[in-house]
Amino acid sequence: MLQMTVSPIVRVNHRELHIKDPDYYAEVYSSRKQEKDFHAVSAYGMTHSMITTLDHDHHRFRRSLLNSFFSKRAVASLEPMVLEKVNRAAERIEEAFNQNELVPFDKVFAAVTADIISKYSYGRSVHYLENKDYHNDFRDFGNVAGNLSHIFTFLPGMMGVVKVIPEAWLQAVQPQAVGFFSMRNLVRDQSLAMLKETRRPGYKSPEGAERNIFHALCDPAVPEKEKEIERLTEEGLGVLAAGTETTARTLTVGTYYLYQDKSVLHKLRQELKEVMPEPDSPITWAQLEKLPYLNGVINESLRLSHTLIMRLPRIAKDQSLAYGEYVIPPGTPVSMISYFIHLDPKIFPDPQKFDPDRWIRATEMGERLSKYNVSFTKGNRICLGMNLAYIELYHMFATMARRFDMDLHNTTFDNIRVDREFGPGLPEGKNVIEGYAKVTKVLTE
Repeated sequence: MLQMTVSPIVRVNHRELHIKDPDYYAEVYSSRKQEKDFHAVSAYGMTHSMITTLDHDHHRFRRSLLNSFFSKRAVASLEPMVLEKVNRAAERIEEAFNQNELVPFDKVFAAVTADIISKYSYGRSVHYLENKDYHNDFRDFGNVAGNLSHIFTFLPGMMGVVKVIPEAWLQAVQPQAVGFFSMRNLVRDQSLAMLKETRRPGYKSPEGAERNIFHALCDPAVPEKEKEIERLTEEGLGVLAAGTETTARTLTVGTYYLYQDKSVLHKLRQELKEVMPEPDSPITWAQLEKLPYLNGVINESLRLSHTLIMRLPRIAKDQSLAYGEYVIPPGTPVSMISYFIHLDPKIFPDPQKFDPDRWIRATEMGERLSKYNVSFTKGNRICLGMNLAYIELYHMFATMARRFDMDLHNTTFDNIRVDREFGPGLPEGKNVIEGYAKVTKVLTE
């Protein structure tokens, strides 16, 4: 009788190894000197942005230009602006209640995150929350890029071809390409305008709240090669797209589970009432961070949203890695997939269940379950916008739970399930995850 042996380490192509071992994640995604793999970053269709920079030192320099904008202290200073957008979203949801309309909550959340990241990047918001249908070019750009990701992986020169295809032709094949080109043109124009401003005689870089991300990228002290228009355009696209869909997706998945299981919603609401006696009571990020059940809701939303489940190889160029009896030679791409970790039943029993209490139980038992939350990856290439994502998650979840009773409408697990990988995990036959709900009550106490 044949017996199958499953190894945690497999060769996925002639160059790359994949390891399925949650406890080895921090070794692969570490703070040591590492490079990214060209074949992997080809999936993004961009070669000039920080996220696709291969060389360790070059990446560190590019990241250093933006680090200060995404520190916890810097993000905390954005709280009034974040609250303005979150409250505007709540107003739109209440308007839907008054007009007996459905709430497309995935679109609402993407509008919130896009309005925030655009304001922080350029100093002015795109105001997608004001669009009646929440039309969102940032989201369309990310969806088109995701659809093309596997083509770009195997044909890395294809983005050059896409750039010269007449817009009308591409839009005829892929209607969402309208947003792709609209966003690319917007970012390019903004970059050119900022370059012109920073090259003006007597230019003095703004300080404090007036200084935005593109002031930093175009600063006179930055080498000219780092300010080529294609580089600035791609950096802008990466920041705006990543700052929109990933957090919106986490909010969508979490909202689905909250309103699908009203016992979870009730428990969260009761906890929130301790610090928010009224639905519109003022609250700070620092206060919300102290709420155990809300933390559990956010951690489960991150775990089950599967925002990026593609392989993310790292290359230790100058040193070997040891895994059990194996010695992995220098220069070997090694990857892991967050999907396998987040659904590992040994770490998360009944892994498909949305269970915020599992995080509380782990803390009470002295277990550091957070080490297995790898939604933002880890190491020196950890997600730059992690703190911005967290402040949005805390305030948006608190607002939804404290202000609205809703019933899901034509929205089931099939709307958020992961059947395929296009960077993020997607349901079969869909380019996005979607959620619709009917507001049944706007809370007054």
